[in-house]
This record gives sequence, C-alpha cells and structure tokens, in this order.
Amino acid sequence: MRYHISMAKKVNNSIKQETKSGQKFWLVKSEAECYSIDDLKRDSQSGNGKKGGPVPWEGIRNFQARNFMRDGMKINDLVLFYHSNGTPKSPAGVYGTARVASEAHIDESALNPKDEHFDPKAVAYVKAGKPPMWMCVDLEFVSKFAQPVFLADLKREGAKLSGMLVLQNGQRLSVMPVSQAHFERVVELGNA
Repeated sequence: MRYHISMAKKVNNSIKQETKSGQKFWLVKSEAECYSIDDLKRDSQSGNGKKGGPVPWEGIRNFQARNFMRDGMKINDLVLFYHSNGTPKSPAGVYGTARVASEAHIDESALNPKDEHFDPKAVAYVKAGKPPMWMCVDLEFVSKFAQPVFLADLKREGAKLSGMLVLQNGQRLSVMPVSQAHFERVVELGNA
C-alpha cells in the first residue's frame, strides 16, 4: 500500500492543480450506460433516494484512485465528469462538472454483499478494526456542458492540454488530478 500512496503523491505533486485558496481540480470517469452526468444531476436533486443531496462516488476498486479520493479530494474541489468506454450514442469525453461535497468516508458498497462492488476483504478490515479498505467522497452535480468535449476534441487541443492524464496512453484510473488550466480550458470548450 505504501507504493500506491507514494505514487498518488508523486502524480498529484507533478500537476499544478491547487489554487491559492487550496481548491483542487479532478476528473472522474464513469461509463455512461452505468452512471452518466444526467444520472448525477437526477440523483443530486433527489438525493439518490437516500438522504437528499450529494451522491456517494462508490465502487472505486483501485488503490491509487482511492488514495486520490481519501488523501487529495476536499469539499468544494471541482470535478470534470468524463464518460468512458464511449458508444455511438455517448462517445467518450467530458460531459459536465461536479463538486466534491464531503470529505472521504467509508465506501458502504464494499460492505454490502448484495452490491455489485462488494469486497469481502473490506468486511474483514472493518471486523479487524483496521482503517477502511475502500473510501469514497460524495459528489454533487454542478453543470452539464452545452456540448460534450469528446476525447478527440481533447487530443486536438495539443499543447493547451499537454500532460493531462486522461490523454496519456494506457491511463485507466477512474479518479485523477487535473490542473486548473486544463480544467478551465475543458469547461471553456464545453460551454463554447
């Protein structure tokens, strides 16, 4: 686990993502068929049928992505919402923005045997009194772009988005840091 924490800090420190006020910027990925920006909007308004308001960003089962949520994400950080595994109906790209609405907390889906993201090791961690194996933050919908910024559009930006992790070959993390300049450029493209 030390490797994942040090890797997360290394990646995080290599991206100038923090403003003077301490706000950071992120990108989260979700398959549109599983959970889209429209789902986040609906669930943020209805509270996902649970308690009203923000939606737990559950089901992340990658240690580095978990570490970004646990150690890096803070309330009011801004997030680009990316649809991965594009289809003709919903090509891969950024479809809108969200806001981090909670500090990291235990991912309850890991403890629920009926949930598709159940992890028996996470239950063993809790029973042994260890820190939670899987953590998540809550997200709330901010905006849907006037037009999606497709992966091809991001790539065409060249130097303006140079170093953006989502554009790197083989990058499969579902949670990753984004620089403020990259965040602002993507929002500008989405609202053009």
